[in-house]
Amino acid sequence: MRILGFGTYNIAAHPRVGILLEGLRDRGHTVDELNEPLRVSTEGRVAALSSPSAALTFFGRLAKNWIRLIAGTRRHRGSRRPDAILVGYLGHFDVLLARILYPRTTIILDHLIYAADTAADRGAKGGVLNRILTGLDRLAITAADIVVYDTTAHADLAPAPLQHKGVVVPVGAPDAWFEARQEYPISGVVFYGLYTPLQGTPTIARALRILADSGDLPPVTMIGTGQDYEEVREIVGDADITWIDWAESTELPAIVASHAIGLGIFGTTDKAQRVVPNKVYQSMAAGCATITSDTAPQRAMLGNAATYVPAGDPAALADAIRTLVNDDARREEMRGRAFDLASRSFTHSAVITPLEERLS
Repeated sequence: MRILGFGTYNIAAHPRVGILLEGLRDRGHTVDELNEPLRVSTEGRVAALSSPSAALTFFGRLAKNWIRLIAGTRRHRGSRRPDAILVGYLGHFDVLLARILYPRTTIILDHLIYAADTAADRGAKGGVLNRILTGLDRLAITAADIVVYDTTAHADLAPAPLQHKGVVVPVGAPDAWFEARQEYPISGVVFYGLYTPLQGTPTIARALRILADSGDLPPVTMIGTGQDYEEVREIVGDADITWIDWAESTELPAIVASHAIGLGIFGTTDKAQRVVPNKVYQSMAAGCATITSDTAPQRAMLGNAATYVPAGDPAALADAIRTLVNDDARREEMRGRAFDLASRSFTHSAVITPLEERLS
């Protein structure tokens, strides 16, 4: 099958579609890409629907990228016409263009997030905005023939008449994360990501404060920024933490792999109950013992290869960190379980199986 990766996706920031394309190559498909990365954050996309000036900027940049995409389709006509098109992550608009350009081709949408769900998680309010974003989600799903979700909980959010299009494919981890694994990490605990409500970074901060006050704080690295950043810094106070605002995606695997323990998500929002975050797959591939919130999707996906604590419970998180830091045998056992599961189930060649079966 000839498959075309299409759209304004940005693999450096959101590697998921790269994992899918690599997995399809592994299965013997001919995979090309027509990609004009649009470097606009999720916040920027949500803002574009609530602010005229942000909308003008966003849609202006999108139009420029679309012009290049449309011109690029000349290379994918005739004998090189794709049998299927995979529209990458944050492809709510791109899938509409793909449908117009290739009306009779099978369109696959990697629908990792719902626009309305994400806006609500990040504090965007307003009935009009919610209705617009809900309509955009529905329009995008309608335009696709196959819709790829990351968890069953996300697939169940689709409108009932469109749920038959869904297939659940774990996010997985790029090869670089497996290659970065260290036998003997030199540091303690690492968190990375946006400081959004889904992540529950204030819960992490309170756990670190508990550990600092009891004299049990291990070396900790916190990577990232976001809307909860100032609150986190205020909670942690003068505790000895290494703060890194930004790390290049090419450097991040080695940084994370130099730590023995990786932190997942601890938020209590509705969205936080439905996801298995990128960082969990990546940290496990990098050989970190992983602590994350006890939610149904994460427990179903990770089994006994992770340590779970109740969402929003800093005391439980502090206890879990303290146990793994002080118990060498337990920490190494959990590092081994994490890497073994990731090697079996979260490589690009492993995660692609459900989509491959849907295409056959």
